[in-house]
Amino acid sequence: MLIPYEEFKRRAEALSGAMAAACAAAGRPASSVALLAVTKTHPAAAAEYAARYGLGAVGENRVQEAVEKKPSGPAGLRWELIGHLQSNKAALAVATFDRIQSVDSVKLVDRLGRAAAERGSPLPILLQINAGEDPAKFGADLDQADALLEAALRQPALVTQGLMTIAPFSDDPAVAVRTFNRLREVRDRQQAQFGHPLPELSMGMSGDFAAAIAAGSTLIRVGTALFGAR
Repeated sequence: MLIPYEEFKRRAEALSGAMAAACAAAGRPASSVALLAVTKTHPAAAAEYAARYGLGAVGENRVQEAVEKKPSGPAGLRWELIGHLQSNKAALAVATFDRIQSVDSVKLVDRLGRAAAERGSPLPILLQINAGEDPAKFGADLDQADALLEAALRQPALVTQGLMTIAPFSDDPAVAVRTFNRLREVRDRQQAQFGHPLPELSMGMSGDFAAAIAAGSTLIRVGTALFGAR
């Protein structure tokens, strides 16, 4: 059951304060990090909560779940796919989402590029990199990151805005720190090597967003800290 809006607002305000503190500790302005409310497995009203609070976008893990929720969602709210996308659902994802963060293979890049071209409007994407080298996580391997970017840049209907990663589950905070720093290093190197701006670093969730902000995250993806346990 979804928590009452007032409880959501209280959680969102507390999270905003914690984000601002993390930014201050990292010597960054609070405005340099955005919040993506993750509404996966929650009812469509969760998206309405996010919009009412003033958040511009929500994140979903599954294409079909967003297909079902989006029609009843608030006007103007952006929908982003943050979960693994099978290439055979590329066209439906392009028709549903405003941005896809979980682009992790050349095959998927090509499918999305064709679907976006057929739609006739560009699709913003992020490239998902398995910066933590976790076999349980999706994302391109580190040694495939350049090939993935090259493929994305060959697609005129795709707008590659940056990189995304998910840190491995670990009781050792250093694991997340290492993962996030590695993604930033990949981004910095690729920008210099390819001459293409990659301003977005989507990394950090409810349990590790402070480490992500310290490492340079520009977007944290939070569900549990906002809506409670699923």
